[in-house]
Amino acid sequence: ERNIGFVFQHYALFRHMTVLDNVAFGLKVRPANRRPPAADIRKRALDLIDLVQLSGLEKRYPAQLSGGQRQRVALARAMAVEPNVLLLDEPFGALDAQVRKELRRWLREIHDRTGHTTIFVTHDQEEALELADRVVVMSKGTIEQVGTPDEIYDHPVSPFVYGFIGQSNALAVTLANGEIWFEDRPIGLRAPTEPDGPATLYFRPHDIELIDGCGGCLAGLVTASRRVAGTRHLELDLGRNHPHAEIELP
Repeated sequence: ERNIGFVFQHYALFRHMTVLDNVAFGLKVRPANRRPPAADIRKRALDLIDLVQLSGLEKRYPAQLSGGQRQRVALARAMAVEPNVLLLDEPFGALDAQVRKELRRWLREIHDRTGHTTIFVTHDQEEALELADRVVVMSKGTIEQVGTPDEIYDHPVSPFVYGFIGQSNALAVTLANGEIWFEDRPIGLRAPTEPDGPATLYFRPHDIELIDGCGGCLAGLVTASRRVAGTRHLELDLGRNHPHAEIELP
């Protein structure tokens, strides 16, 4: 009735209906004065099945499809009514990592081709940054920041956003006359607009350079090293109290 398309996290397909009938459902249940002819409904459903790359599977039932295929059917069903806005509630949450990556690239292409205004809810920051034109970061029901993916990542406005979007480290420091001190010495960084006293320094792992012996740097002890795909993650203990820091290397 509101002409809104909705894609659920767990598909919510009609198990007793074929792929074709699932996609056509929203058009078939319209009031008679708004319902297209049966031939037009079938043509639109088949066109959408082709758009979501499921041609040839229109006679199958949901139980005969993989998770990724079911979610494509759910998206086609939501788009069939030509919605004013498309709502996706963690639509890839039930899928494995590789399928998620494939589907989000595909979803971005679909969005660019159809132009539907889309609100995509996700806990996966990488998913949000890759898909969105505009990101809204929320915490405990409150909006923390709104901006482009670049703005959110490069200029976070709160510790929550900094910690939630992308990998980050936090180091307990002290501010004195605009200089940042770690334990008993300055570290060569300034924050002239911040008040003196205890503070927290946030930084990205990829902004760190590891050097074997130097003056004016933070000394640390490597405590763990593990490979994650094409990067290597190192954990270091820094300073006397050994706060934890995680560094990512290419």
